[in-house]
Amino acid sequence: ENSSLQKFIDLVERAEKEQTPMQTVIDRLAVKLVPTALLIAIATFVIMVLSKFDLYTSINRAVTVLVVFCPCALFLSTPTAVMASIGQASKHGVIIKTFNALEKLAKVNKIAFDKTGTLTYGKLNVNDIENFSEFSDEKIMSLISSLESKSEHPIAKSVTEYLDKKNIKKENVENFKMKIARGVEGEILGNKYFCGNEKYFKENNINIKDNVKEKIEKYSSEAKNIILFGDEKEVLSIVTLSDTLRENAKEMVENLKNFEIEPLLLTGDNLSTAKYFSEKVGITNVKAELSPEEKFENIKSLKENNVVCMIGDGINDAPALKLADVSVAMGKTGSDISIESANIVLMGHDVSKIVYLKKLANATVKTIKFNIIISLLINFVAVILSVLGVLNPLVGAIVHNLGSILVILNASLLYDRKFN
Repeated sequence: ENSSLQKFIDLVERAEKEQTPMQTVIDRLAVKLVPTALLIAIATFVIMVLSKFDLYTSINRAVTVLVVFCPCALFLSTPTAVMASIGQASKHGVIIKTFNALEKLAKVNKIAFDKTGTLTYGKLNVNDIENFSEFSDEKIMSLISSLESKSEHPIAKSVTEYLDKKNIKKENVENFKMKIARGVEGEILGNKYFCGNEKYFKENNINIKDNVKEKIEKYSSEAKNIILFGDEKEVLSIVTLSDTLRENAKEMVENLKNFEIEPLLLTGDNLSTAKYFSEKVGITNVKAELSPEEKFENIKSLKENNVVCMIGDGINDAPALKLADVSVAMGKTGSDISIESANIVLMGHDVSKIVYLKKLANATVKTIKFNIIISLLINFVAVILSVLGVLNPLVGAIVHNLGSILVILNASLLYDRKFN
């Protein structure tokens, strides 16, 4: 049941049960069309009989109306276009998990990005380890490595990998605790230690001396991620890490602006780092040092007057991804919970595919609308010709099926369409 195959089967079954907003409207319309067809057929029969036509001709025209009026093409207009688009996206390494994601994406006017692993590669490299304690550098690194090795956070993993390469010895950690979007704590050799961001240390009333604050300010101006390490009294060390901006991130943001979409940055990183990267890509609306709850509340607030898309990859992004009108997860670097929470998954790490998705969504909605108009127009003309006796049941059946084929062929064009 946990195999990839079973998950795909579950995904297909879930998609089959879902309906897009347009499909819901079509279903409501169809409920009215069927009795309308019956009434027109009955009215045609009665008028023909009253007009002294023979019984065979009267029945013939009434039946023809019923044959051509069946809204098969209308029913096919939405699911065929959506399925073709899902197939198109899968060829480009994009998994669309819900039928209504494309329709909603076509209406999106705000896209909120997480930073690490989304706008950046998310591969953090350790740059500096500053020691402010009486411990030796090796002792400090041992304590940091011991504590961070218990965490699943990407930053902690980067720190641990770096120190493992230096063959730094680890000590046993007891009473380990993790505070989401803050840091970790635990007891090593009978002493309690903390590792996390500045906010976490302030919440625990740990003293941050002036010389440490100067270092924090310096490294923040260089857009480095800063991890503080200390005991219950004061900061003992600073670890800095740096990330790399994706080379196509700026172009992607500019293209989204051409669609009249406002990009936003919602990140747990400090404000200096967030502003450094946001200025690089051209995002002016920035919210930094956010907890998962604060990201969630920001998306909730945005949704009041906008159609919002959230793009992220971490555990911290999962609540916001679930709440957004449309959500996109980075499949290659993303956590399992963020992928499960998202409507769309980018299987690679090319964030520029967001622009491709927006173009695909717009094309899908246009195709659906065109199919609906064509199917209704064919029905309308065919009914008039049936009432006038131009069509008979056999020709009416051919016209009816030609309408369905036309809708399917038009939808299938999405599958191989090129989006520049």
